[in-house]
Amino acid sequence: MNTPVFTAVQSWLKDFRVYLEWPCLRMLFLGYSAGLPLLLILGTLSFWLREAGIDRSTIGYLTWVGLIYAFKWVWAPLVDRLQIPVLTKLFGRRRSWLIFAQALIILGLLGMSTLDPKVALNPMVWCALLVAFGSATQDIALDAFRIESANSDHQAALAATYQTGYRLALIWAGAGVLWLAARAEIGSGYDAAAWQFAYLCMAASIGVGVLTALLSAEPAAYALPQACNAKDWLYQTLIEPFAEFITRYRWHAVLILALIAIYRISDVVMGIMANPFYVDMGYTKNEVAAVSKGFGVVMTLVGAFVGGVLTLRFGVLRILFLGAVLSAVSNVLFAWLANQGHDLQGLIWVISADNLSSGIASAAFIAFLSALTNIRYSATQYALFSSMMLLLSKWLAGFSGVFVDHFGYQAFFYGTAVIGAPVLLLIWVTMHFKIVQIKKEDE
Repeated sequence: MNTPVFTAVQSWLKDFRVYLEWPCLRMLFLGYSAGLPLLLILGTLSFWLREAGIDRSTIGYLTWVGLIYAFKWVWAPLVDRLQIPVLTKLFGRRRSWLIFAQALIILGLLGMSTLDPKVALNPMVWCALLVAFGSATQDIALDAFRIESANSDHQAALAATYQTGYRLALIWAGAGVLWLAARAEIGSGYDAAAWQFAYLCMAASIGVGVLTALLSAEPAAYALPQACNAKDWLYQTLIEPFAEFITRYRWHAVLILALIAIYRISDVVMGIMANPFYVDMGYTKNEVAAVSKGFGVVMTLVGAFVGGVLTLRFGVLRILFLGAVLSAVSNVLFAWLANQGHDLQGLIWVISADNLSSGIASAAFIAFLSALTNIRYSATQYALFSSMMLLLSKWLAGFSGVFVDHFGYQAFFYGTAVIGAPVLLLIWVTMHFKIVQIKKEDE
């Protein structure tokens, strides 16, 4: 005899079975491909730079390499409509761009694996820029691939498995690099060759994404409007995707873009100084690999799966609000940790809370962005949304090292919690006035 509790458990288990469907499983590997480059040009690279003796202010400014992600909407229309000679005929529009972008990432990582930032910082920056451009281009094509692979009801589940692959890549690009470098280094001091070996392994690891793109089926193609001349083509490619969004939401578009722009600002700004913080607090590479990049990422996966199911159950905007609250609170915990010195147990608890909240927030946020996208312009519009998320955040993050030098880590972490507070008001306004109509929120 079924009891209400048993029935409820069955219902929840049924929701979780969505993760075993093929579109979700495929996103696991493509999410891995998307997640691998990010830390290699930001967080993990900052660890390498700090160990090489690069000062915190310079490390902070070098995070502006990540601003490339904030401007990917500029060339996203080309990814939406432009064909790559030979590749597009062989693999289709989305997969050809994926493979092309992955080739750029591999080339940039190979370049980084031949350099020592202590003596060749500028060439290292140029290689990191190439990796960032390839990674941003891959994101454009991959987001369109994901959106076109399933209907809106399944986007939260796709986002969760995407995040799973993404976070597994972060383990490898974070803990994996530190583990490889620690095992390869000779002596106890700085060893550039050890880092170079680790980055060479990362270049080879992009092969997972290449293989997945080669073996995946191209999403069902939709008919693109035919341009009569160059002027029409330019309008349809560069203007129409943005005009459609503005026309659909009118003045509310400003509110939506403002919400997108500041939703992850707390996490992005804080994250830039996380690895320099670990170094300055005396944590070893093995400790950071085990806790921050290993155990912590597992907690992010838990958060992503929980966030995906909660979004299906309670609606995107409610979980978006919850994720914003948890992100601000977790940054306050880092401020507490800054007063503890080298406290491994404290690091475990703080990292657990931070990554769990990040996973919940990310799953809801990706579902929110996907719901805003018109499938006719999926690559361009999603690139616009995700770029808006990074533009202000990355710009502010560039000054994070200067702030820490002047005011210390504790004040910095408190500050990152405070700057995330206005997003709560924007989410409340969006919910209260039903500006964005998303299934589950309207039920």
